[in-house]
Amino acid sequence: LPETLRHRFGALARTPAVTRSWHGLTGPVTVLLLHAVVLWGWHIPALFEWALRNETVHAVQHLMFFVTAALFWWALIHGRYGRLGYGVAVFFVFITSMHTGLLGVALTFARRLWYPMYGPRAAAWSVSPLEDQQLAGLIMWIPAGVIFIVVALALFAAWLGESERRVRIAEAERGSE
Repeated sequence: LPETLRHRFGALARTPAVTRSWHGLTGPVTVLLLHAVVLWGWHIPALFEWALRNETVHAVQHLMFFVTAALFWWALIHGRYGRLGYGVAVFFVFITSMHTGLLGVALTFARRLWYPMYGPRAAAWSVSPLEDQQLAGLIMWIPAGVIFIVVALALFAAWLGESERRVRIAEAERGSE
């Protein structure tokens, strides 16, 4: 953007109303719930199939997935989670892995097809629509769960490293007294 617009947007972003709104939107519980509601809400069969029938709704669906996930990870790394510490980040990654994994489990073990529109698409791959849904559930559950575990372990390792750094600083301060 031109420099004048950058200064205007920057000044607007620093106003108390925008700052309060941003902090409210990126609060740990808010982001966790917002992401969960969007993910679970769009998997309601009527909404999911509406998105399959309408390109605009489909774009909105994926935009909402992306924005809430980006907010979640931003808050986890740079926002309030980061300021509250790695322990909080590990906890929220764990909670998110549980609710997203639960959705994958529900799709995997469902006794009926959730999204009938996928029937003809599954036939093209020589699987039944229910098998296709079970595979989708497994992908949502297992590989995504592994990613969450890796991230949680990395955050946990960073938390331990941060704790060690704080102990060294405290010992150095006591030694200089």
